[in-house]
Amino acid sequence: MKKFFTTLSGLALILGMTLGSTACNNTQDGNDKQHTKTTAKAKQGKEQATLPNYRYVDSDSLLQKYNLAKDYNEEMLRLQNTYENTARQRQSAIEGLAGQYQQKMQNNGYMNEAAYNADMKTLQQRQQAAQNELGQMQINMQNQAMEAQKIVNDSIMSYIKEYNESHHYDAIFMKAATLYINPDLDITDEIIEGLNARYNKVKK
Repeated sequence: MKKFFTTLSGLALILGMTLGSTACNNTQDGNDKQHTKTTAKAKQGKEQATLPNYRYVDSDSLLQKYNLAKDYNEEMLRLQNTYENTARQRQSAIEGLAGQYQQKMQNNGYMNEAAYNADMKTLQQRQQAAQNELGQMQINMQNQAMEAQKIVNDSIMSYIKEYNESHHYDAIFMKAATLYINPDLDITDEIIEGLNARYNKVKK
């Protein structure tokens, strides 16, 4: 038991010495870390200062991640699906009518050439009507796609102008217009975040 207390006392003394040494080291380490942090911050500021006063955005990422563009893309897909379904329905109806007339002819159902010509005229009218309907649907889709593209582009450009009022860059480029540009100049994520925050606020 006595040996145990002696050992404990020795351990306490060693621990006290160690803590004192650690405190000194921590103070020194703290100073070193603060100096390192200050130096790193100064270095980062210097690196930022040496960057040219322009930035760039990746248009592909903007269109993939901007919620307004995504919503319009979903709408375009819906219109495309509607067009394809309509085209299948019209084709099936015309093929069915043509099959009826073919069966009628094979069964000698036409009493004269005039009756046959009348059915052929009806078939041609159905075909022309379907072509006109599908053609108008395509025109409407193209117009809506162009309008959506304009709205998205205008929205992006207006936000970038607003963004730059507080950042004061000399220029903001689209990445696609460059052969190579320093990745440190990429502000795409910042622009996407701002665009979505503004869009989600308006959408609510």
